[in-house]
Amino acid sequence: MRNRYFLLFDTLGLLAVPFVVLAVRFEGFDWPPGYAETGLIFALVSLPARVWIAWRAGLYRCLWQHASIVELERILLAAGSAAVVSFLLGAIVLPFAGIVPLRMPFVALVLDGLLTVLILAAPRLAVRYVSARRYRGVEGVRTIVVGAGSAGQLVAREGSASSRAQYTVVGFVDDDPRKLGLYLNGVRVEGRIDDLPTLIRDLAARAVVIAMPSASGALVRRIVEMCAAAGAKARTVPDLSDIVSGRIGVTSIRPVEIQDLLRRSPITTDLTAVKGLVGGKVALVTGAGGSIGSELCRQIADLEPELLVLVDHSENQVFEIDRELRRRFPRLRLAPLIADIRDVSRLRDIFARFRPFAVFHAAAHKHVPLMEENVIEAVTNNVLGTRNVVDAALEFGTTHFVLISTDKAVRPTSMMGASKRIAETIVRLAASREHRHFVAVRFGNVLGSSGSVVPTFMEQIARGGPVTVTHPEMRRYFMTIPEAVQLVMQAGALGTGGELFALDMGEPVRIADLARDLIRLSGLEVGTDIEIQYTGIRPGEKLYEEIFFEGEDVQPTAHPKVMRATAELPSEATDTQIGELIRLASLAPHDVERLRAALIELVPDFIVEEPPSRDIVPITTRRSAG
Repeated sequence: MRNRYFLLFDTLGLLAVPFVVLAVRFEGFDWPPGYAETGLIFALVSLPARVWIAWRAGLYRCLWQHASIVELERILLAAGSAAVVSFLLGAIVLPFAGIVPLRMPFVALVLDGLLTVLILAAPRLAVRYVSARRYRGVEGVRTIVVGAGSAGQLVAREGSASSRAQYTVVGFVDDDPRKLGLYLNGVRVEGRIDDLPTLIRDLAARAVVIAMPSASGALVRRIVEMCAAAGAKARTVPDLSDIVSGRIGVTSIRPVEIQDLLRRSPITTDLTAVKGLVGGKVALVTGAGGSIGSELCRQIADLEPELLVLVDHSENQVFEIDRELRRRFPRLRLAPLIADIRDVSRLRDIFARFRPFAVFHAAAHKHVPLMEENVIEAVTNNVLGTRNVVDAALEFGTTHFVLISTDKAVRPTSMMGASKRIAETIVRLAASREHRHFVAVRFGNVLGSSGSVVPTFMEQIARGGPVTVTHPEMRRYFMTIPEAVQLVMQAGALGTGGELFALDMGEPVRIADLARDLIRLSGLEVGTDIEIQYTGIRPGEKLYEEIFFEGEDVQPTAHPKVMRATAELPSEATDTQIGELIRLASLAPHDVERLRAALIELVPDFIVEEPPSRDIVPITTRRSAG
């Protein structure tokens, strides 16, 4: 129904109400003298007031077939207000003004208010009811919803509110004992989460939707395992960070992803401190087109900088992040720049032109085995490039500088880890000499970043396998990209100069377990559909990663997820050694072995780990999905 029909219905109904209530009051239409005139005048005077109140309450601007509790509140507000105005008109205003010969009876006015509620509510609720009933017979995939809360209610409503609904909710499960046996959106809460396997069978459910945006990764993993064992597909609603940011709606049901299995408690950020870092100021991000750099740009853009400078050597990556930011933040001032951080004159030109207040240095080579074969690139990009950016920042007045480092810089066994350790040293020496807020932030592997393990595994699964893992006991720390960047910015706001910050990444995850989870989430079975093949540890790799090394004094910070480490500063001779290392990398022809030796000499705790015996590593293993 269009709202003009509601207006017509309201006008006719409200005009008739005074005569109906008088007929009820006098038990018929044989009224005492004067009441007919009083009723007519009351009807004509109160009608415009009631319609105006209904219009102001928005009752003619709603899609009533999709009405919810908000629209019901509008109806009650409008009807209640109209009833009060009508009562005052009939009992006080019109009689005392001498406009009507008699006062409307109080009983009639009370009935008038009740009928006003009915007139305004009935047609709208009828439209909503008919709309809901229209799709009630549409049968989608029989689905159980985990979580009988607001998210679960939205999932159930979405499933029954459209002819294109792909699922039908047949039951809820919830561990809250107060909800057991009750109904939500017409669907019963059938049991607890542990009852899922039995309920999947009894209700003939083919899918399970986890409607708990804040559920821990351990709980999601348990539910997924129960679904796999019972032959049902697991789905989920987005996590809280996606919902709050507005990127995804709560009913955007999607398959469970590896991030859900590793989900941790939501991170709280001191936005005041972080906004002081970039809000209303010029911020510059190197490596702006990469996985970490691009997310840094998104989160910085949210904080309304005066200008955001995007620096990357990849033309395509700069183009993509620039286009995305212009679409999402049309008022944001951007400067997309193509530059190689090894080109010192280009960097000086950029810093002289924009004079950034805060710099986030995310440009780096990061692949461990690749850098073992390309030591020159590791040194020129990770060491020389960092020194160039730091020097430009110092020369042109940058106040805050944040280096994105890695846990592989701790007791490094690789050229990449050693080069990042030296990059940390460069930042700390600059902070000490110039008394600037220059800091480094370490974190581990980032889920979904380009070239990381998850996309690699997914590509192998898509090809039909095998999924290659270097060693069954290989473990790594993991974070999601938004989570890591959020903490990087928090650490940048906490830093006073020279600190090394590390992020709390929870417990390390076995790469083999990660591979099995991804195979299972793809609807396949390990050993039957996809094989896991162990290939042996590659050059430069460690079985376990560490966050801090011996000699670092680790202290908590004001943020529970960020730790601060301080250590004795290297001597000025170290700065000279770094210069010599860079000189060696620039000589042609290159003496790679001499360069490698100089790199290792600069890092006192560089170790060469003997890889575990390959005798314990089968080339191919077949395991059950459990």
